[in-house]
Amino acid sequence: MKSTATMSIGDVAQRFGLATHVLRHWETTGLLTPARVGGERRRYGPDDLYRVAVIIRAKEAGFSLDEIREMMTTSDAAERRAVLLRRRAELARHIAEAQASLELIDCALECDHEDFSGCPHFQAVVAERISLSPPQHIRG
Repeated sequence: MKSTATMSIGDVAQRFGLATHVLRHWETTGLLTPARVGGERRRYGPDDLYRVAVIIRAKEAGFSLDEIREMMTTSDAAERRAVLLRRRAELARHIAEAQASLELIDCALECDHEDFSGCPHFQAVVAERISLSPPQHIRG
């Protein structure tokens, strides 16, 4: 069994369900710096595995690679906090939009009308969205 202190790029990619090119890309963008041994062969240690896991979690939270790099490389706590606050606000907005969508679907599912679009409750939910909406240009 291989030690986690000296994992190859293929081992790390398999462990996290990633393609090796993803790890190489993260390296070129400055997110990873695996050790090099024997003619440029990458070797990943425990700190690298932790960093890969952090990158994956940050991507799942919606952070861009630039935002992740900014957070991981800055020594300025205020700068890191600003990145986190921006992502938090964006995530809260997405959650609110998803909650509103769920409420609209639930309203349609609970409607006894043959055509839910004629249901007064459904129309009220839609009208609320109209009153909250800033003007938007929707391409169809």
